[in-house]
Amino acid sequence: MTNPLLVPSALPYGLPPFAEISDAHYAEAVDAGIAEQLAQIDEITASLERPTFENTAAALERSGKTLLRAVTSFTTLVSSHGTDSIRTLETDIMPKLSAHDDAILLNRALRDRFAAIDTSGLDPESARLVDEWLNDFRRAGADLDDAGQARLRELNAELTRLGTEYGQRVSRGINEAAVLVHDESELAGMPADDRASAEQAARAAGHDSGWLITFIQPTGQPVLAVLENRGLRRRIFEASVARGSSGGDTDVLGLVRDMVRLRAEKAELLGYATFADLAVDDQTAPSREAVQTMLAQLAPPAVRNAAAEAQILAETAGHDLEPWDWAFYSAKVRRERYAVDEQALRPYFELDRLLRDGVFFAAGQLYGLRFEERPDLVGYHEDVRVWEVFEADGSGLGLFLGDYFARPTKRGGAWMNALVEQARLTGERPVVINNLNIAKPAPGEPALLTLDEARTMFHEFGHALHALLSDVEYPKFSGTNVPRDFVEYPSQVNEMWLLWPEVLANYARHYQTGEPLPATQVEALDAAQLWGEGYSTTEYLGAALLDLAWHGLAAGEDPGDVLEYEARALEGAGVAVPLIPPRYRTGYFQHIFAGGWYAAGYWSYIWSEVLDADTVEWFKENGGLNRANGDTFRRELLSRGFSRDPLASFRAFRGRDADVAPLLTRRGLA
Repeated sequence: MTNPLLVPSALPYGLPPFAEISDAHYAEAVDAGIAEQLAQIDEITASLERPTFENTAAALERSGKTLLRAVTSFTTLVSSHGTDSIRTLETDIMPKLSAHDDAILLNRALRDRFAAIDTSGLDPESARLVDEWLNDFRRAGADLDDAGQARLRELNAELTRLGTEYGQRVSRGINEAAVLVHDESELAGMPADDRASAEQAARAAGHDSGWLITFIQPTGQPVLAVLENRGLRRRIFEASVARGSSGGDTDVLGLVRDMVRLRAEKAELLGYATFADLAVDDQTAPSREAVQTMLAQLAPPAVRNAAAEAQILAETAGHDLEPWDWAFYSAKVRRERYAVDEQALRPYFELDRLLRDGVFFAAGQLYGLRFEERPDLVGYHEDVRVWEVFEADGSGLGLFLGDYFARPTKRGGAWMNALVEQARLTGERPVVINNLNIAKPAPGEPALLTLDEARTMFHEFGHALHALLSDVEYPKFSGTNVPRDFVEYPSQVNEMWLLWPEVLANYARHYQTGEPLPATQVEALDAAQLWGEGYSTTEYLGAALLDLAWHGLAAGEDPGDVLEYEARALEGAGVAVPLIPPRYRTGYFQHIFAGGWYAAGYWSYIWSEVLDADTVEWFKENGGLNRANGDTFRRELLSRGFSRDPLASFRAFRGRDADVAPLLTRRGLA
């Protein structure tokens, strides 16, 4: 049978025909796609015609369609359904893709053709495309001599291998860290539906009895907020922080040493003092120093706020506080001081209603979008659901896929990715996916989310909207293809609608009785907004500053023992708080070590939050949830992708540069 990845999909919007794709198809399609694109690039560079935008830049943008189909489908499975077969293929395929990227970006003949394009008569987006490709060639090393390029290729290949291995070990480690409980009395405080999910997880993992406490990617595990048994809380916490650093075949510390050494060498080869300087070079932030200055200003007040919170928690507990106690007693303070019981909120956050009457409803009110589920279209796993997205005028916009439940083959965390990116040049419309890791309920039971999980659903859908509402000419600029310190901004803005009165009233009804969330609970949530900000800001800054410490090493600088260096880095940054470990420790910091998308860039979440907090104020000042506001945000920002400077898009939307004051107020740092 013909490999379905070798031809364009006949399904709506180019959705990959997952039901027809076997694992073996991926390797064949990647090899064929690489060969096809290299031939297309050879045709561009061998042309005897004078380089023009059409025969060079546009031709490159049109190239590589077979490879793109294969890669987007395959990498989706790597993160969302990484079976043993897919993991084996990943080890073989990812180095090939790394080498192929080098074959394009280190191609001097291609770079020279771009440099020769006369951009004087081009429209702004087309001229920007040429400039951005030239910047990519420079940052990638096209200006290096032959020896320098040869070494760079070696570094990139080895970094790809190490990052793949890191990700695979962390994925195995998160499954191995799960805590099996044999005595049900230890589960006191855990809601009945969570117990049922834990029992189901234990059976799925091959245990004849017991309850399996599975983990999410960050340090803090949600179950710590409800378990009354202090000994079990300690077991879970210690298992969480030990991931990747306790020896055995899931230990990643040696990989980390090698990665930071090679990244530092790569940065030096490309003319940068550190890898952090290289990473910041293509962000909206002006420099590594500017980033570090901002984080350094935030750390002291965050730690002070956390210390004040810790004192309240210790008084509430009546004993010395330990890290595994924090979430439990913080939840108790919310209940007793602010009348907020997050477990009591869960029946009002049922997944289907939250999605339909919350997430989709807000998108409809703002942008006129309508969502129609398409059970005739299937994803890569039985849990994946597909919706067709329509504009207000009834025209089709794209597809949205939701993959919400945790499973052993899915990496931890939550994310969005695109299977098809919008571009007028190619005529393609968007197909995007949201992934979460919610515990799958027992058969016939509803999926009830925590407040944090509900917020994450809105957050990830913000990324989806950024891709769905893209309206650019060229694939390179589509949707979320923006600097890392800007990409989180639209998704953070979308979180605001979770508790917006009109949205909350539309979805927050008890899944059994249909009764709306009591007004007193809404008022209590508003009153409690600042509680816990000391902790959350400190744990975030711990991870962000740890990231910069690893990538602030110069070439040849030896960090020594990995865990000792981690401790020194946190101490030096002023965020070494024993009760508050970083959100991610070195042993399971996938954002920066597996694939490296956020390497030296985890700080971007709070950099983006400056824009987010200021945007929330704009919506409040202008009437909140309505089409006029949504259309303005869509027109000036969401639709623009990277087709113009992102900060210019922000200024066009807001009328000025961002003000940091709303962020400081939101986090209790003013």
